[in-house]
Amino acid sequence: MAGIKYLSGFGSEFASEDPKYPGALPVGQNSPQKPPYGLYAEQLSGSAFTAPRQDNKRSWLYRIRPSVIHKPFTKYDDSKYLTHNWNEQHPNPNQLRWQPFNIPLEKDGIVDFVNGLHTVCGAGDPCSRNGIAIHVYVCNGSMKNSAFYNSDGDFLIVPQQGRLKVTTEFGIMIVDPNEICVIQQGMRFAVEVDGPSRGYILEVFDGHFKLPDLGPIGANGLASPRDFLTPVAHFEDKEIKNFKIIDKYQGTLFVALQDHSPFDVVAWHGNYVPYKYDLKNFMVINSVSFDHCDPSIFTVLTCQSTKPGVAIADFVIFPPRWSVQEDTFRPPYYHRNCMSEFMGLILGSYEAKEGGFLPGGASLHSMMSPHGPDGGCFEAATNAELVPQKVAVGTQAFMFESSLSMKVTKWGEITCQKLDPKYYECWQSLKKHFNEKLKL
Repeated sequence: MAGIKYLSGFGSEFASEDPKYPGALPVGQNSPQKPPYGLYAEQLSGSAFTAPRQDNKRSWLYRIRPSVIHKPFTKYDDSKYLTHNWNEQHPNPNQLRWQPFNIPLEKDGIVDFVNGLHTVCGAGDPCSRNGIAIHVYVCNGSMKNSAFYNSDGDFLIVPQQGRLKVTTEFGIMIVDPNEICVIQQGMRFAVEVDGPSRGYILEVFDGHFKLPDLGPIGANGLASPRDFLTPVAHFEDKEIKNFKIIDKYQGTLFVALQDHSPFDVVAWHGNYVPYKYDLKNFMVINSVSFDHCDPSIFTVLTCQSTKPGVAIADFVIFPPRWSVQEDTFRPPYYHRNCMSEFMGLILGSYEAKEGGFLPGGASLHSMMSPHGPDGGCFEAATNAELVPQKVAVGTQAFMFESSLSMKVTKWGEITCQKLDPKYYECWQSLKKHFNEKLKL
């Protein structure tokens, strides 16, 4: 979109000022006695002050009014299905699949991004800062005279249908399907849509997302830091009566009123920023001599736990790619895992589930619940000639993978009425092939 500008890089120190106000960024001192243009200096911290330098996250904002100018918070009841109550339902170890989640119709009235948040599953506790939640958003209208922020953790937003215009304190991001954006803890933002919109959200209560280590892959695989974009400073100086500031705090929404727009940051610098990434820029590695590469080779971002190599959450994609196989089974193998795997589909048809797994839907394979290709996929792949093949053309599937054992909410299991009771049937056609006289 014309007029939207970005800075590039990941985890670096950024600096930006509205080009109409040169010198708005103080030089050499973060909080001078009198900042340029009569602005206020305000720091947004995403880590403990004493965190090691490589982990220390903070940005300085130079704004027209400090964000402390608001009236007291009160309970906000317009979002009915956002929850962190994992005890609503009895645990369910079955393989679960959801048909595409409904987007509100015109007759339902205007539903914006915040009111359209629905929690599907999750684990842990935002109070102790350990855990995750998986939400979907379904909306048909833009946020008006309101802004949202999350005190509990970071949002990784995956649009599936509809473009998002995300206005943040740092500037504006345009996020299309097949792109993602991350809004980190405490950052205020508003979402405008240009029609019916739907997508997925991975929320982490622990730490922040980072690029995975590359190990023997070397310097140039997977997602490149330079392809992550953060907005250039852009502000509005507006007095708006009863502007709503909505805060998600300990899993509950609260609202405070103020008489001005919070998007009044004229300049900023730091390494704690919102950012976006285009999934088509991911550099895929996938040549197989035998067996099958683990999905970790498709990791875009990770939020690590305190155990080395174990993630609170990984964001993994399965993009279009050349699949070059030699004497091995091409699709994902049958599998039981000590991780939880939530999958979604942005567009196209997922290669291991050609039928009932649809864009805008989802699946959850919980810890140690077996899963893998359906019957038709197995038969076709077993008998296919192993020649180089372009797979997942016109498709983008993704996975939220977690070391935590997730529980499904009442909305996810009952209220949404999208759970497919026949999902298990996709494996029932798998035949017995054992023959004691048959030897390769």
